[in-house]
Amino acid sequence: MKKIFGLVVGLILFVQGTYSQELRCNVQVNSSQIQGTNKQVFQTLQTAMYEFMNNTAWTNHMYTNEERIECNILINLQEHNGDEFKGSIQIQSSRPTFNTSYNTTVLNFKDDDLRFNYVEFAPLEFSITEHRSNLTSLLAYYAYIIIGLDYDTFSHLGGTAYYQKAEQIVNNAQNAQEKGWKAFESRKNRYWFIENFLNDRYKGLREFLYRYHRLGLDVMDSKEAVGRAQIAESLDLLQKIYRQKPDPYLFAFELIMRAKSDELINIFSESFMAEADRVYKILVEIDPTNSDKYIKIKQQ
Repeated sequence: MKKIFGLVVGLILFVQGTYSQELRCNVQVNSSQIQGTNKQVFQTLQTAMYEFMNNTAWTNHMYTNEERIECNILINLQEHNGDEFKGSIQIQSSRPTFNTSYNTTVLNFKDDDLRFNYVEFAPLEFSITEHRSNLTSLLAYYAYIIIGLDYDTFSHLGGTAYYQKAEQIVNNAQNAQEKGWKAFESRKNRYWFIENFLNDRYKGLREFLYRYHRLGLDVMDSKEAVGRAQIAESLDLLQKIYRQKPDPYLFAFELIMRAKSDELINIFSESFMAEADRVYKILVEIDPTNSDKYIKIKQQ
């Protein structure tokens, strides 16, 4: 009987430890710009968002606790009128590099089109088939973006299914009154984010994510020169897209460079002269706004 009981307990612990949710998401709501109102509603909102992001099963895959994706959401509220809230949302995600304690930034994006209605203590309801709430649609959209990017860094084009989920959320929101979902509103919004990542013309962006992380960073602990060479080669994919210039503006391209510019400087500051010079020329070409920063690569 004791053996049977032990097996049952072990099975329960195994299941609980294996089928954990995908995200380990820290959520912070900043209401410092809003004066003269009940502050408790902001804490309640923060708790509700935290539970929504961390307790929802976004995929049907098995995750151990250690495999959960590290991410942060910062809500900076600027206006509050009744049940309506306005402000911005900052989304960051990272993933570990193999056999090290180092986490690399994958996404770092600020969305200024934050507007939603929230009734304190009301449950946050989401459906992938319809736009029920701008808040839950927005949170679910970024959850799928975070997961899609993470999968792309571990397997070649591995995030497609999750980008498609994000695209469905965008399509559901085309009649929403709130901004951020429609193509004509801006070239830097949720519509163009997902359009770029699912557009076959820009497949090199996603191939870059895999080559940079899985073939580059993940091998640098044991084979530093090999990993660095793979990262240098991955930049050729970005250079090719930049030179094609199929559109006057490519939102996803900017997001990648924003997440990786400082890290690239650190990686190639330790490189040999010919490699550093080659990488420097590519980076200055494809990311001219940060050209002053990239000079550090040559100052070794």
